Amino acid sequence: MQNAVEETIKFVKKTLENAEAGHDWFHIERVYKTALTINEEEKGNPLVIAFAALLHDIADPKFNNGDEELGPALAESFLYTINIDASTVNHVKNIIQNMSFKNSFDDSSFSSKEMLIVQDADRLDAIGAIGIARAFTYGGFKNRVLYDPEIKPETHLNKETYKNTVAPTINHFYEKLLLLKDMMNTETGKKMAKERHDFMLLYLDHFYKEWEGK
Repeated sequence: MQNAVEETIKFVKKTLENAEAGHDWFHIERVYKTALTINEEEKGNPLVIAFAALLHDIADPKFNNGDEELGPALAESFLYTINIDASTVNHVKNIIQNMSFKNSFDDSSFSSKEMLIVQDADRLDAIGAIGIARAFTYGGFKNRVLYDPEIKPETHLNKETYKNTVAPTINHFYEKLLLLKDMMNTETGKKMAKERHDFMLLYLDHFYKEWEGK
């Protein structure tokens, strides 16, 4: 099955060659590697994890007019072209449909060990040093203000308010990034998240001091 994984890597690289820098091939590669690292301890199905990690952002709704069906459909279509069995394809498709942070606002009847592992890997890439870089990369892409003391972070109660926010990038730390440590699923993911979470707190402390000219 290694050939199938290699074919998937080629497909993803080609599809995302012009992607925004926080959601490009390198993001996929990091999530893939992190998912494999977590799976060394958690012992899920490595092939499902590989396909789901590699294909999870093949068509991120943020860059496709909010279309949440396109990514799962593209992943499904591609996997059939490389002759992956229907059970594996459906499992991967379900993972992609249910793993994103915004979907945590919805009730979902689907879960699996493999989804929890890939979800942790994706969330880990949203925090720590790289998570900070990705947040400001996306904020710049959307031309958002870095920080405005007059605009307070919100508690998002549903998916629509979260998806439609145009708040400063610093607010994103409080509205998502700092919440992820306590949303990790696996014991391995929880251990990895703590250090990255603590680094973000240190970063924010420095940010506010510098903002005040100290």
